[in-house]
Amino acid sequence: MTLLPRAEGDREVMDRADVPPDALRAALQDVAAVNRWLGGRRALLRHLDWALPAGAHRVLDVGTGAADLPMAVVDWARRRGRSVRITAVDRHTGTVAVAASRTAGSPEIRTVQGDGLRLPFRDGAFDLALLSMTLHHMDGAALVCALTELARVARGGRVLVGELERCLPGYLGARFLAATVWRAHPVTRHDGPLSVRRAFTPAELLGLGRRAGLRVPRVQRHRFYRLVLCAEA
Repeated sequence: MTLLPRAEGDREVMDRADVPPDALRAALQDVAAVNRWLGGRRALLRHLDWALPAGAHRVLDVGTGAADLPMAVVDWARRRGRSVRITAVDRHTGTVAVAASRTAGSPEIRTVQGDGLRLPFRDGAFDLALLSMTLHHMDGAALVCALTELARVARGGRVLVGELERCLPGYLGARFLAATVWRAHPVTRHDGPLSVRRAFTPAELLGLGRRAGLRVPRVQRHRFYRLVLCAEA
């Protein structure tokens, strides 16, 4: 339960096709920094021992942004002696270029331009499908469609979805960052607080998972107002 209504219909600047490349790159770097320091990346990595048991795995990351999550998964796998091959997908041309540049030194990662609502992969092509900080960019039927597509391409429907929790403390925290750390970055200054307003409560995220037909969906809360939706294989 939250007193903060969801800001459906409001569009983030970084989603626009005409956002200047330098501004987009700076915004993606800000998102990667927030994921690193405020727990988004850590929250998802905590589920990987369950999601990626010993062996070689094919992983899909939809809405990859600056590809910080795929790089973190590669580091995680290397430390454990596991093998991963990651396909990092984003629909924004400029974002794909940023991701490709950042992952040039990681042969385990390939970048692909594609729409999360119509993924260009066969059923069950991956052992795990990830969606991090992307679902809140969508509205209406696209929310369920994105989760359905994610489960379609994941063998056995094994998915992990990382999101913000829409709540007043999280929103106030984003407003504080917008006035301080992000003050010189106009895209992040606008998009950061809006991302919280477009995010979900645990019950809403779980409801979307159920409507998408995910198998045994559950939502776990993590520090700094982060949510992870898991679906069993």
